[in-house]
Amino acid sequence: MSRGKIAAQAGHAAVSAAEEARRSHKDWFEAWLEEGQCKVVVKVKNEEELLELEKRAKELGLPHALIVDRGLTEVPPGTITCLGIGPAPAEKLDKLTGKLPLL
Repeated sequence: MSRGKIAAQAGHAAVSAAEEARRSHKDWFEAWLEEGQCKVVVKVKNEEELLELEKRAKELGLPHALIVDRGLTEVPPGTITCLGIGPAPAEKLDKLTGKLPLL
């Protein structure tokens, strides 16, 4: 994906995960808003690793959003492009993503 496409997909993931947090963990969402809406972008090796992160996020009760592209521009329809996790307390997120490299 181009840098612009990556940025758009990360935006979709951030908004979607934040909306999930707003519905399911209002206190985490409000703290995140007040603290400046921090976002950290990390990368995984492949789709398998991304889906494992989604599974673990579910198990940990973290708000998350898997982004599946509609295929209107650069990738085929149904391509999994991104996973947004959080907002949530940093110690909870770090257990899941703390060892992943930055993008």
